[in-house]
Order: sequence, then structure tokens, then C-alpha cells
Amino acid sequence: MPIRNLLLVDDSKTELMFLGDLLTKAGFKVTTAENGEEARQRLEEAKPDLILMDVVMPGQNGFQLTRSIARDPRFADVPIIMCTSKNQETDRVWGMRQGARDYITKPVDEAELIAKIKALE
Repeated sequence: MPIRNLLLVDDSKTELMFLGDLLTKAGFKVTTAENGEEARQRLEEAKPDLILMDVVMPGQNGFQLTRSIARDPRFADVPIIMCTSKNQETDRVWGMRQGARDYITKPVDEAELIAKIKALE
């Protein structure tokens, strides 16, 4: 299934603008959320083809949100890529154990991100 609609979850407006711009130019339709609560709202409004998830956010962090989305039968089939500055192997392993399908660290390399998204199609 081609991935067209992305939900980008990050508490940094700068990251949302940077990644949103990059992904829009790559041909994706991007919806954004600045925290877990907003992400849940966006999911209820329209199911995305993929979620790009930051880890460090106020309230519910990306690991917790990934786990709750991956365990929700309505959204369990939506792949999640963790996109974070947390670059330790233990963070990557933990993210994957929560239900993420891939993991990329910031600063994001555009070609690597697009390749990871395409690999999930």
C-alpha cells in the first residue's frame, strides 16, 4: 500500500516545519500534532498511512504513545517510525519493543528518511 498521508508528532514547531516541509516536497500529505493528546485527536479525525513520532514530549512521551497506538486495534496496522534525538541503542531497541517499525535519529538525513518510509510501503 503506498504511503501518502503522514502524521508528524513532535513538540518542536521548528521540527514540525522542517520535517513537514521536507515531506511535503517529497510528495506526502502531512498532518501535524505537537503532543500525545493532539496526536490522538488527529488519529480520530483521519487514519494516516504512517506516523513519524518524536520521543521527548511533554505529557505522554513518544514511547508511551507508540505503545498505546500499536495496541489499539483500529490503528495497529499503521506503521510508526520513531524520529528522535535519542541516539542510544537502548532507545532504539525500546522504541521497537513499543511497536515502532523503524527508528531514525535527528538531525534527519532526508534521503534516509524517505528510504525508510518507502521501505514500509
